[in-house]
Amino acid sequence: MSRRFRPLDRVTSIKRKLSVVIVAAVGVVVAVQSLGLTAGAPLAVVAALSLVLALAVIHVLARGMTYPLREMAEAARAMAAGSYSQRVTATSRDEVGELARAFNAMAAELDELDRLRRDFVAHASHELRTPIGALRALLENLVDGVGAADEVTLRELLGHVERLGRLSSQLLDLSRLESGAAPLERRTFPLLPLLEAAAATSRVSAAERGVRILVDLDPGSLRLHADPERLHQVATNLLENAVRHSPRGGSVELRAGLANRSVRIEVADEGSGIPAPDRSRVFERFYRADSARSGADGAGLGLAIVKWIVDLHGGTIEVHGNRPQGCRMVLMLPGGASG
Repeated sequence: MSRRFRPLDRVTSIKRKLSVVIVAAVGVVVAVQSLGLTAGAPLAVVAALSLVLALAVIHVLARGMTYPLREMAEAARAMAAGSYSQRVTATSRDEVGELARAFNAMAAELDELDRLRRDFVAHASHELRTPIGALRALLENLVDGVGAADEVTLRELLGHVERLGRLSSQLLDLSRLESGAAPLERRTFPLLPLLEAAAATSRVSAAERGVRILVDLDPGSLRLHADPERLHQVATNLLENAVRHSPRGGSVELRAGLANRSVRIEVADEGSGIPAPDRSRVFERFYRADSARSGADGAGLGLAIVKWIVDLHGGTIEVHGNRPQGCRMVLMLPGGASG
């Protein structure tokens, strides 16, 4: 139904619309009866005609009032069938119009969630298929006697198994964080031991690439009220990401300090950096800015997990460029104190 059949759209209340409908119907009855009696028409004919015309006016006006509701019912059936692209007319200014606009907003959110779900399944399937395919090929070669079970082959098999383990752990962590099944266990603790522990964890992979990890905390007595286990996960993910994208022989710096009543944590590398247009998207699941930042070991979930944990703490995380080159992740977490 086009807009010209909905003359009551500008009325801002259902009650006022009903009043207009009643007044219009009564007006039609009075006008028809007045004209009919003046013309000398039979009373029965005048009454029947006024009744028909009044019902017609009520039908036209009421149909325009309820049209968005019928649209919403049809769209809801389509959404139940899995289609989230339908929208309803939301030109009315009354409560039905507000409901229609809310319905459209909900449909848009569901459409976006459905798109993210499809992308998530596609990306997860791709990330799982790659190491599984490599494992299958290596194992088939071993079974067929084409390859030998030497140290190089076994290490390659172990690498693919470890990649699958990391991916499954990250998927489980992300699922728990999104569902709220991983509540924070906050307490006040000294920050230096946590940062040193995260650096020690990451130095194993850093040593293989000849990358140094440097830790700088000022003041050294800095304390933070947060979930230490989750914050350790944040620091480790950021460090491993920085190590993975650092050149051989480079260095990664983990710096922390007090800024007002918040703790500022920075992880800086000397890699190729992240282009400015991609910096707002690096925290999306499975998103990797370019081939230079998408190493074979990265599934694109680590930074998404970091963002979720930081958000749960009420903090922020941003991507900046490093000098003279590289990337710098900057976290701001509330609840910091010295001493």
